[in-house]
Amino acid sequence: MAITGDTLARIALDAGKLIMEIYDGDFDFTRKGDDSPVTLADEKAEALILKALAEADPDLKVIAEEAMAAGQMPEHGARFALVDPLDGTKEFINRNGQFTVNLALIEDNAPSFGFVSTPIDQTLYW
Repeated sequence: MAITGDTLARIALDAGKLIMEIYDGDFDFTRKGDDSPVTLADEKAEALILKALAEADPDLKVIAEEAMAAGQMPEHGARFALVDPLDGTKEFINRNGQFTVNLALIEDNAPSFGFVSTPIDQTLYW
């Protein structure tokens, strides 16, 4: 099954909405092995993205930031997705609005789609 740009755009925006639900409330953070911060928003957004990608294209391999931090590196070929569910976790924690959701589809070892969503204003760049 081929994943479309429209599908990736919807996933990025949906992840941003979930992130904002957490941003608007109280939250804490922990530290990953590399001492970088991680929040519930990072984890929940990645889970939402991974589930949506699997539903859209069950064969698509995904390289995702939080999974990688946990030591989960999938075997992949020339076609896969790259996911940073919450780029700018420190900015998220500091509540300055400067964070994004980043999704890319790599085909034949080259990017075919790339989306950056700014959850604070639901803007989507591609």
